[in-house]
Amino acid sequence: MKQLTLKESFTVEGEGLHTGLHIKATVCPAPDGHGYKFERVDLPDSPVIDAVAENIVDTSRSTILGKGDVTIGTIEHCLAALYAAGVDNVLIKLDGPEMPILDGSSRFYADKIDEIGLEEQKTEKKYLIIKNKIEVTDEETGSKIIVLPDDEFTIDVKVNYDSPVLHHQYATLEHIGDFNKEIAGARTFVFVREIESLLQANLIKGGHLENAIVIYDSPMSQEQLDRLADLMQVPHKHVSEYGFINETPLTSENEPARHKLLDVIGDIALIGAPLKGRVIATRPGHAINAKLTKLLRRDVKRMEVISPIYNPNIEPIMDNNAIRRALPHRYPFLLIDKIIDKGEQYIVGVKNVTTNEPFFTGHFPQEPVMPGVLLVEAMAQTGGLLVLSTVDDPERYSTYFMKIDNVKFRQKVVPGDTLIFHVSFMTELRRGCAMMKGLAFVGEKLVCECEFMAQIVKNK
Repeated sequence: MKQLTLKESFTVEGEGLHTGLHIKATVCPAPDGHGYKFERVDLPDSPVIDAVAENIVDTSRSTILGKGDVTIGTIEHCLAALYAAGVDNVLIKLDGPEMPILDGSSRFYADKIDEIGLEEQKTEKKYLIIKNKIEVTDEETGSKIIVLPDDEFTIDVKVNYDSPVLHHQYATLEHIGDFNKEIAGARTFVFVREIESLLQANLIKGGHLENAIVIYDSPMSQEQLDRLADLMQVPHKHVSEYGFINETPLTSENEPARHKLLDVIGDIALIGAPLKGRVIATRPGHAINAKLTKLLRRDVKRMEVISPIYNPNIEPIMDNNAIRRALPHRYPFLLIDKIIDKGEQYIVGVKNVTTNEPFFTGHFPQEPVMPGVLLVEAMAQTGGLLVLSTVDDPERYSTYFMKIDNVKFRQKVVPGDTLIFHVSFMTELRRGCAMMKGLAFVGEKLVCECEFMAQIVKNK
């Protein structure tokens, strides 16, 4: 999969939920590797903030990013639509401190993305693949999020409020491609009992019944309820009439749970890479979402040295016979058993290290250790297959070492280990030469790394 951006820009405008300001936001295409960024065009020098977890500064009523004195809030609805569409790179220019709330959902963003379409870029998309269970909890609120291994991104959300109107609800998204149909139109919600304190905190100045579901579920005096009804510009209700204040019906019976799911996706977008894993969120909110994204963000930042997934039950792309047809190496110097994955820019090979390897006879008789130079050679052979895949009739070519740099040996390799090699292009192939980066793993541990230049030469 290649990275994606928008084919062209689109603009949305409307009130900010908390500031009440009229705000215009333009979502623009961006180059490979750019990620999500926000630009405050209303401020001197138009400061830019990267939309990543380490820039989260507040999660009280929305996710707010900050850099110095500059902040941008209510970003989750826009990011959820971009993330669900598979967009990797955009620059969002806005003239205020928060994104416009629109109708309180992601619907307008999702529709615009659908309307203008996406453009494939040159760089390959890098996924954060969950390999082990991850769990974050908040003892105070009872919130919990678990992330489990899965072949794609899926999400389940459970909400539970102490409310006669909104109690247990559940929402799920099994396929991210169903986001627009199932989730994008779910609106944010608020309880009447929260409105007064939010107003006193100088928030929700742009909140009204067109951009939020309002729930009346707890007793208060008739006078107090009438005063809040006047603030919301809605007809008075009797204090005994619990329910939804809005005249517009819910988009679904579990619309609040679907919106919480939307928020989780918008916050997960801040890890900076598409996720492959199953997210199970119980009573989620922006605070615990941020806790999870900051944890996952650490894995994304070191993603270059995360070991590839190796499932020995899956048929290899190239077995030993296919490798022998492509490479001139033979016993005892053919150091790759199979190729399990390959893209335009990378390749993944496997070597099973047995006690019968000929080099163990002398290296060393009492303590067999695979020579480091052979680890580098094995990565070079793997890289040679990557280079050969770029030409027609690869059996008519050979690859040769030209230079080796930045070699590091981190752990010894011994009989019984299974080596996994990940080799990728650092530069484009020019005049038959390419710089490559090689990483060798045993399990999750990086055992060796190096950079090398290889040249492809036509056999005489």
